[in-house]
Amino acid sequence: MNRTLTAGALLAGTALLLTACSSGGSSGGGEGPLAGAKLSVGGKDFTEQLILCEISDAVLADAGADVTNRCNIQGTEATRQALLSGEIDTYWEYTGTGWITHLGNTDPIQDSQEQWQAVKDQDLAENNIVWLDYAPFNNTYALAANKDTIAQYGNISTLSDLAEVNNNGDMPGLCVESEFSVRNDGLPGMEEKYGTTFSSDQISELATGAIYQATGEGDCEFGEVFTTDGRIVQYDLTVLEDDQSFFPIYNPAPNVRKEAMDEYPAIADVFAPISAALDNDTMTQLNASVDVDGNDPADVARDWLTSEGLIG
Repeated sequence: MNRTLTAGALLAGTALLLTACSSGGSSGGGEGPLAGAKLSVGGKDFTEQLILCEISDAVLADAGADVTNRCNIQGTEATRQALLSGEIDTYWEYTGTGWITHLGNTDPIQDSQEQWQAVKDQDLAENNIVWLDYAPFNNTYALAANKDTIAQYGNISTLSDLAEVNNNGDMPGLCVESEFSVRNDGLPGMEEKYGTTFSSDQISELATGAIYQATGEGDCEFGEVFTTDGRIVQYDLTVLEDDQSFFPIYNPAPNVRKEAMDEYPAIADVFAPISAALDNDTMTQLNASVDVDGNDPADVARDWLTSEGLIG
């Protein structure tokens, strides 16, 4: 990942972002295993993270904590810095992101339990960050296209097929978000793994949400998507198989500052049933409720928690 800011600038920027993004918090402060706890929750600025952040807000408040809501922090790096600096106490991070982007490893581990254990051990030892139980859903990167584009390029089905098409000179267009274009676990690593290179003329950078519609309508031939995003179904996109297993596993887990865990160990028990319930189908449906149906992330989070009996 491209890191061009100094640590001081990042922290200063994070503080400003948090001030701008703070939206109060759930009342909590009542009875429960976290009665008397004061906790701040954060999350990144895309739909799935907004939902997960609002889930954290609701479950911690339901357990009695006084929660400050700082969802919608702009970007992975700013959110991570907010946790490290103590501006927030917890947010959901993905194991692949933790392993590669935050901890600087280059080779993903293609087993969910082993990847989680490795990132958990290293992050605790180096940064005093506790990784709680991970959820079974895997929101990894992928490339997708509409059915007409798939047919245009010979009914390709894998990233190896796409690399072959590109190497043969057909030069398909690719729409990606800015982070994906520079991350080691994004486009540069994918090009190296599959032995191909997309020129700057082939690549368009769009906001995450805009890629799905543009790909569905054919304005983008191949678009970067997240595998649990409900808009894959909405726009009837075909996801290319990562047949050489390049993309890391991205199981999300609540990350908590060790100081907060030491003071309030019940946090782990509060989050455990939430993580267990979040499988691929569930997260895709929750994402679609926001992105397709237009519902508010906080309402989606609370309605799901209530319907599953996870909060009172």
